[in-house]
Amino acid sequence: MDIRIESLQFRWAHSGFEFSLPSLHIESGASVAIVGPSGSGKTTFLKLLAGIEEAISGSIHFGPVNLTDQNGNQRRAIRQRSIGYVFQDFKLIEYLNVEENILTPWRLSECNDHTKSKMDVRVSELVDALRLTAMQRRPIHQLSQGERQRTAIARALLLKPGLVLADEPTGNLDPANKIIVRDLMLAEIARQNSTLIMVTHDRSLVEGFDRIIDFADFQSEPNQISKPS
Repeated sequence: MDIRIESLQFRWAHSGFEFSLPSLHIESGASVAIVGPSGSGKTTFLKLLAGIEEAISGSIHFGPVNLTDQNGNQRRAIRQRSIGYVFQDFKLIEYLNVEENILTPWRLSECNDHTKSKMDVRVSELVDALRLTAMQRRPIHQLSQGERQRTAIARALLLKPGLVLADEPTGNLDPANKIIVRDLMLAEIARQNSTLIMVTHDRSLVEGFDRIIDFADFQSEPNQISKPS
């Protein structure tokens, strides 16, 4: 998914936090790692790209579509159809098991051609790659934090979306699983020519990414981000 951002402005009401990004182009199929200090706007940036938060001005183009021109329902449809999101707090459904959580994007999709048999094969591929096979039918409340995180990653990758947004996807994993998850995500997006944007505080994980964006370089004032000219 080709992404073009122009004159993007966002402000949190009541907090004084402001985010501005005059111009940014991320090519389709690119893998981008975003690093930078806490509070610099990394998570906010992902939520703007996902259409979860709404900019006060500017544009985010996914190809010919301007996300910022869409209403809430339209942004949600784009997210369901084209974006896989790994949330920092996972947002798993506690009363569903691992497999059912992974299948959630397929069940919610309003324009989905995938059959149940194809989804079963896809789930098997992902749980095997992420070392979740033994807990595939296990309830979420019985999982460790690392197992929850790997379940959230499998869910984001299920439908092979054109854009994968990952907010600290390795934060609760041990060193070996961090590398496994990073390499899996890079391999998946390369295989399907998707775009990956990953926020991480662990700079040892940025190896292999096409591009690294350090939000510390954009910080001109406290709680404000702007891309230098």
